[in-house]
Amino acid sequence: MAIDLTITIAGEGGEGVISSGDFLMQAATRAGMEVVTFKSFPSEIKGGYALSQLRISDEKILSQGDGFNILVAFNGEAYSINKPLLTPGTVLVWDGPHGDFEPEPIPGVTMYNVPMTHISKQELKNPIAKNMVAMGSVAGLFGVPMESLKASVAAKFKRKGQDVIDFNYAALQAGYDYVKQNHKKTDPFMFPPARPAKDVITLEGNQAIALGAVVAGCRFYPVYPITPATSVGNYLSELILKVNGFVYQTEDEIAAIAAAIGASYVGIKSFTATSGPGVSLMTELLGLAAMAEIPLVIVDVQRGGPSTGMPTKHEQSDLFITAHGGHGDVPKIVLAAADVEECFYLTIEAFNLAEKYQTPVFLLSDASLSLRVEAIKRPDLKSIRIVDRDAARSAVDPKEFMRYKNTPSGISTMGVPGVPGAAYAATGLEHAENSGPRTSVETKTSMTEKRWRKIERIEEETAPIEREGDADADVGIISWGLTQTMVREAVTRLRKKGHRVAALYPKILWPVPAKQIEAFAGGVKTVLVPEANVQGQFAELIRSKTSVVPVKQTLYRGEPFLPKEIEAKVEELINANAAVPA
Repeated sequence: MAIDLTITIAGEGGEGVISSGDFLMQAATRAGMEVVTFKSFPSEIKGGYALSQLRISDEKILSQGDGFNILVAFNGEAYSINKPLLTPGTVLVWDGPHGDFEPEPIPGVTMYNVPMTHISKQELKNPIAKNMVAMGSVAGLFGVPMESLKASVAAKFKRKGQDVIDFNYAALQAGYDYVKQNHKKTDPFMFPPARPAKDVITLEGNQAIALGAVVAGCRFYPVYPITPATSVGNYLSELILKVNGFVYQTEDEIAAIAAAIGASYVGIKSFTATSGPGVSLMTELLGLAAMAEIPLVIVDVQRGGPSTGMPTKHEQSDLFITAHGGHGDVPKIVLAAADVEECFYLTIEAFNLAEKYQTPVFLLSDASLSLRVEAIKRPDLKSIRIVDRDAARSAVDPKEFMRYKNTPSGISTMGVPGVPGAAYAATGLEHAENSGPRTSVETKTSMTEKRWRKIERIEEETAPIEREGDADADVGIISWGLTQTMVREAVTRLRKKGHRVAALYPKILWPVPAKQIEAFAGGVKTVLVPEANVQGQFAELIRSKTSVVPVKQTLYRGEPFLPKEIEAKVEELINANAAVPA
């Protein structure tokens, strides 16, 4: 990358750390740059360690990266946590004097002190201005356009009036003036100059899900709020009204999924979004949707578990429950998005699959991806394929209409309430083709096989899995979700070093795409599956459905992999293979 700049802002929750990162992100997108953000904060309303990181480039960014070029530390905790990453060539902007710490000199690290707390409290008489003082100093040191920052401030505070906007302008200027008057720049980093605007839209992961749902035709969103999925509804509440749909907040997660099933039964595309604890509560009704063969989409924005766990932290630990959750044999489809663009397109795909196969479909995201911001190419809505269910929409002969007709594909025509002759019973009871309750051996066997037959050819009926890298690789990596972005960067680095490496990037995780995984594994010496859970859940699913025995690389610290961690593991495996006699 000709331009590759990463800025990390860290401090205490409630100090404006996250909004500061957003302001810098907006400045970068206005300058025509590619951006990727990473945010981490505690579940408490105020207090605890918070971080906002922005990576900027003039080329496509594969991941959030391994570290930072510039650290803006609001307090001593932020400094202590990030001190190991302050390596030669990096820059520290810190709150001092009159802050709560003073860093010791670190060889090769450029340090600029800015009395953020002192200026905000003593000069501006308002401690909440600390982050604006910090942003002004960043603008002065690294050339972030002040007009761009002011535009973001004006947009954020316009409802609070011009006096609030002007106060924040003054705080920005105070930080800018301080560094211009007290520091001589000695580091090489500068914010990139503006480039021609690109035809892109800037979205968060959850925002992209909301937009994808509306494009897919969703008109009803029942939901019970839960971190980190709540903002899907916040964004959707504005969008869905424009297409005559609506958001309905239910009393709990059970009611949310029940309402989604009911709306889908009457022919309205609907979905709900939740996180791990909500999936646990929804499990029984998943069985109803599967038994009644009603299209259903559930977005699971995963978080650290089990139980309440870490509501705002990253984890990929809900694969087992989404694939296997439910009593009895419950056919489901599970997809996972890797980046913001996929949050948009895979939401549409989730609806398409649910409509086609008349079964529950999960889309997995996670806490980090929910907040991740990217500038993505503006979608061409006319080129997007939308699938609608096979349904009787005009009068039919009630004697001939068989809602659960046992077809060769397993897919049968749905009825729509109000259509003459198309009435049927949609219950959780086992049923005959005409929907009447039946408990015979023959019915149970044939209907179970029908429900599962619908999805048995999904691997052949969906797009081939993306593969990159060498045809005869020493190590082949299979990854899913957000981890794929780190794998892409790791593979790029490894191949530049001359290593023979390949990667497979499945989007449908369940049913396991066994044939393509077997083919991929046949062309590599070792298969590695990195994922952010302790059990190696996708690796276990692969083992259960294929002859492949992958090496697990698991991580469960509440934060995503770094590309260098995957890079190091691959090199370890390559060296181990080389040490084994031929």
